[in-house]
This record gives sequence, C-alpha cells and structure tokens, in this order.
Amino acid sequence: MELKFSRRDFLKAIAASAAMLTAGCSPKRDTQQGPVEAKEADKWVKGVCRYCGTGCGVLAGVKGNKIVAVKGDPDCAVNRGRLCVKGILLPKIIDTKDRVLHPLIKKDGQFVEASWDEAMNLVVSKFKEAIEQYGPDSVGFYGSGQTFAEETYTMQKIMRAGIGTNNIDGNPRTCMASAVAGYVTTFGADEPMGAYADIEAADTFFIIGSNMAEAHPVLFSRLVDRKNSEPKVKIIVADPRKTRTVDIADYHLPFTPSRDLALMNAMAQVIVEEGLTDEQFISEHTEFMKGASDSITYDEYKTFLQDYRPELVAESTGIAAETIREVARLFADKNRNTMSLWCMGLNQRTRGVWVNNLVHNLHLLTGKICRPGNTPFSLTGQPSACGSVRETGGLSHILPAHRFVANEKHRNELEEIWGIPKGTMPSKPGYHTLEMFKAAVTGDLKCLWVMTTNPGQSLPNLNYYRPGMEKTFMVVSETYHPTRTSELADVVLPAALWMEKEGIYGNGERRTQHLAQAVKPPGEARSDLETIIDFAKRMGFEHLVPFNTPEEVWAEYQKCQEGTDMQMASYKRLREGHGFTWPVPDDNSPETYIRYAEGYDPYVKQGEGIKFYARKNNRAVIYARPQQDAQEMPDTEYPFFLTTGRILEHWHTGTMTFNVPELKTAVPEMYVEVHPDDAARLGINDGDLVDVTSRRATCKLKAKINGRGQPKPGLVYVPFHDQVMERMINFVLLDAFDPGSKQPEYKVCAVRLAKST
Repeated sequence: MELKFSRRDFLKAIAASAAMLTAGCSPKRDTQQGPVEAKEADKWVKGVCRYCGTGCGVLAGVKGNKIVAVKGDPDCAVNRGRLCVKGILLPKIIDTKDRVLHPLIKKDGQFVEASWDEAMNLVVSKFKEAIEQYGPDSVGFYGSGQTFAEETYTMQKIMRAGIGTNNIDGNPRTCMASAVAGYVTTFGADEPMGAYADIEAADTFFIIGSNMAEAHPVLFSRLVDRKNSEPKVKIIVADPRKTRTVDIADYHLPFTPSRDLALMNAMAQVIVEEGLTDEQFISEHTEFMKGASDSITYDEYKTFLQDYRPELVAESTGIAAETIREVARLFADKNRNTMSLWCMGLNQRTRGVWVNNLVHNLHLLTGKICRPGNTPFSLTGQPSACGSVRETGGLSHILPAHRFVANEKHRNELEEIWGIPKGTMPSKPGYHTLEMFKAAVTGDLKCLWVMTTNPGQSLPNLNYYRPGMEKTFMVVSETYHPTRTSELADVVLPAALWMEKEGIYGNGERRTQHLAQAVKPPGEARSDLETIIDFAKRMGFEHLVPFNTPEEVWAEYQKCQEGTDMQMASYKRLREGHGFTWPVPDDNSPETYIRYAEGYDPYVKQGEGIKFYARKNNRAVIYARPQQDAQEMPDTEYPFFLTTGRILEHWHTGTMTFNVPELKTAVPEMYVEVHPDDAARLGINDGDLVDVTSRRATCKLKAKINGRGQPKPGLVYVPFHDQVMERMINFVLLDAFDPGSKQPEYKVCAVRLAKST
C-alpha cells in the first residue's frame, strides 16, 4: 500500500525542522561546525563532548597549547558530525577567570594558595586522623558521572580495598539510580539492551519524563530526521508540561504529576484486554511478580490491571479514557516498531524504580523488545554516568563490572584480581548520597572528598545539607572556584578539564569512548587520576595503585570484566576508533547493537532467540506496581505542583555554561514558568518577581508566561541551573527518596506562588 505524504504531514515536517533548529542543532550534517578560529587550528584531536550523556564525538582544533575550535566528529555513530550549541562553544569553558590554577587551603575563613605537598599532606593527615579515631566509615568520597572511568575505578578501589569502607557514591545517584534499579529488577542487569540506532528503525516513539529537544538535542535531531523521512512515524509525548519536544508530537499526554504509574498501568490494561499482547513471547520469556520475591500468575496480573481501566483513571491522570486507549493501541500495533525514551522525569521520584518497571512492562507484554526499533531506552544526563560510575563501581552498593557489594562471590572475585586477602572488602553497602550528606550534618562523617560535582547547589533541601558540608573537613577537586560547593571546602585541588587529560567516557547507549589529551592543563592543575594516585601513595596504599597511565588502569579494569557480560574494547582499539557499544569480548569482536538477542549478543547462542541471561531463569519480570502519589502533593496551603529540569543553553549547575558569554547572554538567569490561567488568577504578569515557597524555603524568580514551555494549570516549572542563592530552586525541594534506588524526588513537591513584595 502506497503511503501518501499529506499537507498535514508536510506541515508537521516543517514544524519538526523548526523544532530541531530551536533545539540548537543544524539540520545539515556540517562537519565544520565551530568558531571562526577553526581555520587557525594546527591539528584536530579526537574526543567526546563534555556535557550530556549522548556522547557526541568531537574533534578539538588545537593551536599551540590552546583549543581554539570544536567540530562534530563525522565518523562517530552517535552524532555523525552534528553538535548542539553547547558543544560548538566548548572552547569557551577552558580559559575562564574562575579557573583554579593552584591548590587552595582555607585558613581563618579565607582561601590561600598552597603547594601540592602542603595541600595533600593536610588531606592525608585529616583522613588518617579520622580513620584512626572513628573508623573507616568516618570518611567518604562523592564522585560524578563527569569523571573519567579510570579515575572512579581507582578511587573506589582505594576506598574499598585500602581504607576499608564502601562510603563511595556519586551524583548519578541523583539522576540515574532508578533507571539502574529498573533495569536490574526487570532484566537482572543494568543498562539498555538497545542503542541509538533504534531511532532510525522505530515507527512509534513513546517519550515520557524527558524533554529531548533541550536535554538531548542531537538525539532529538535524529528523531526529527526519522519523523521527516518516514510519514508513518508517530510520536507520543507524556509530560505535564508543553515543551519543545511536544512540538513534533502526534499525541501530547499532559498527565497529573506523579500519576504516570496509573497512566502506564491503564495502557497495559488496554493492551491485555484488547488482545494486543504477544502471548508466545510472554509465555517463553517472562514471569509475573508484585514485589521483589512475590510471584503471581498472569491471571492475577490481569486482575490487578482491572483497577486501571482507562475509564477508572481518566480523572485522576487527567487524560481522557479514549486517548489512553488510542496511544495504547498505537504502542502495541503489531505492524509497528516501538521505542520508549525517558530520563529524569521518571527517575527523580519516590517511586522511580516502579515507574521504570512499568515502561519495561509495556515492551514485554507486546514483545517489542530486543529487535531493531523495539526497545525501552533510558536516556542519560552526564557524559559518563554509565561508564564512570554504573560500570566502574562508583556507587555505595555496587562494584566494578556490574557486581554488588552484598554478594560475597563478587567481593571475592575482586579481592583475587586486586591481590588482597579474601574478606578484606567490607560487605555492608556504604552511605548513599543523601545518607552521606546527612552524616556530614550529624557529625558522623568527619572527612568528605567531592570530585567534579557541585552538591552545594545540586542537592535538594539545601538549607539542611549545606551546613554539614561546611562543618565536615571537605576536599573539593574542581576546575572552577568559587562554586557553591568549593566555597564550603577546606581544601580545593585544581583539576584538569575535559581534553586537558586522557581518559574514557561511557555514554547512555553502552558506548565506550576515548578522549585524547589535546592540550596541557593550565597552572598547577592536574588530572584527577594523578591526584588520586598521589593520595593513595601518601596513605600507604602503593600496592593498590601500580599505575602510571590511564591505559594501565584500563588494563586492570578489563580484568574485572572477564567472565562477565560487560567486556569492553581495549585501550588501543578505543584510541583508534570512534567508540564501541559493549559487550566486546575481544579485539576481533564487533560491537553489540542489541543485548539478549541471538545474532547480536555474543552471549546468546544460535537457536536461543531472546535470552535474558542476567536472571537465573532467563526470564524478564512483568511487575504489578500500583499507583503511588509523590510524597508531597498540593493542598490548600501549598496548592501548586513544582517540577524542575533543564534548558538547552545551560547544563547542571552552570559552572561551565555560565562561563560561555553567548549562553549566559541568551539566558542570564532562571525563571518560573506559570500557566496563563494561574498567572491571571494570581495577578502575575510576565517578568514579575515571584516568590516560590515550599515548607522548606522561598525562591525568588521572574515569572515566564507563554515562554518556550508551558506547564499545565496547577503546575509550575523552574530550571535548576542558576547559581544565585535566591534563585537556587533546590532550596525549595524536599529530600524524600525512592526506597529502592535511594534517588531523591526532585520532580514533584508542593509550593505556593505570590508576587514578591
């Protein structure tokens, strides 16, 4: 049957192109993107973008010892030469007035320059003193999805095998932990089975909890390409806020915040009721559960779904019953491939794990999984949250290569690789992020090392946690100073930035990528790996760090991967190539497009078809997860929902992007988006200064009405990038967290609005 491109479709295609442009991506695959200085570059050095988890390949143009331009790597499968506006302007983050060039020590409340010896001797003396007096659990390390894999791997080894504590966590706990737990509880192992290539093979896209147009603009441009090139493509966007991503949607589902569990259960109910399931797939590859170990039957699951018939949840979700039925049918259509995409909107919730499970349910019920264009895919927020934390063991409950602290066999495997006596490693998981910073408040944590992240701005409920950071002896490894964390530190160690050092990132599609050193760091700044190795030797752990180069660290890390399904390419291959999606069992193996699937995954034998081998029975789990509201819902005193998120021009806490004049000029301060009806009722005009008040704090922001995004009535939205105290929205947020993933609920809390006086 011939598909005709109607005028309506044509107009949608035009709108899609416009959306892509406003997302900061050129519709052309221009490999010469970059400032005018590109003509002056003496050489081009291969690397990866420093921002989000997309993992765009870049080529850095170098002249002398300066990166003067950046362009997209045309040979990188992720971006094929494209970059968003932040990537193009990467050179501007390097030579800034707030670069830390020398170690700093706080004396009498003021920072003074110090030598590396003086700074490191102070750090080591404080750590040793705390360990001797209070035990190894009195110290901790808080890392980041922005470090290199070699850095996190080495630090977690020192903490566990040297100091003897699992008090190592990182900021991926605040952004990706629920996605991790969702994958592990459903499939037995972390990280997606699909890859970005599924975008070009999918016909239906279900996007929920993600504004791809601004948070992952290059991936969004690939989605737009797919939409433009194939008229049958349909896009469903579930989001309480109208965003730039919604501009290309065929269906927008502005559900009531935190009611997405009910929405997805309702979709599942329609799929089951109307016979849209893949019964053979369900029979051969799945089982049903309602808790961690409570098995139920398929019939019991069907009974559970009866409470979520669309007519029963339409009012509570805010989505019409017939609309729920339409999108469920579209998702399950046997003649279409379906890809789900989500990010922080699902993860940063007190039931983030459950809602991740429910996305997986939809794919398992329909058999739309482990085939090209059919995959549930969690997007990642940081350049190496996967490669440098989830994979290397950078959280308090996990170990390298997807092992777990609580598993004695896993600990013993690492003890053998590291050459330390069996039983050396502690068996109890350490502090997760909020526990760690709470322990600083209570005084139980005496020393804390923070690396490449800014918890003094990024944690929720900041009025509670910032005093603890100031009270604890805190070391901050950082490129910029002052930040909202370094200002509270006792020692600031100058860190090399991005391609001022060599290392490995791992992006959101399991792609391991190498960044070459393009230039030397300024002043006395040095790579965090050098600093970590220096610390280890001064602590007396020379035997644990027989490394002189990142490549030597990687070689040991690869030994940890042996015998697992997470083997990665060698350093040599990574240096020469443009990234490889693991598993890559050896240098003669191709990268793996789809996990768990015969013909793609090297660990699935011929004739096995689909095999979820990370679970003992080789079956994925379909969970009966009930609707559960956010911990804090609106009431008469605080009648609005508040949600937070990102915008295109800025990233995280703005330490890099506010140093870029073009980005700072474009959006110099954050704001609160208010629906026009709410604004009219409260007498708020565009640009008015507004108090956003919760039970914890008040934030003063200018109102934005009919801006680039528009929340539904009863909801307000604030980007979290601002560094100015009275505009830092995280003071307002509550610090409730998911009991399974320990990830904070950034996305939903209750506030009231009033014009500032």
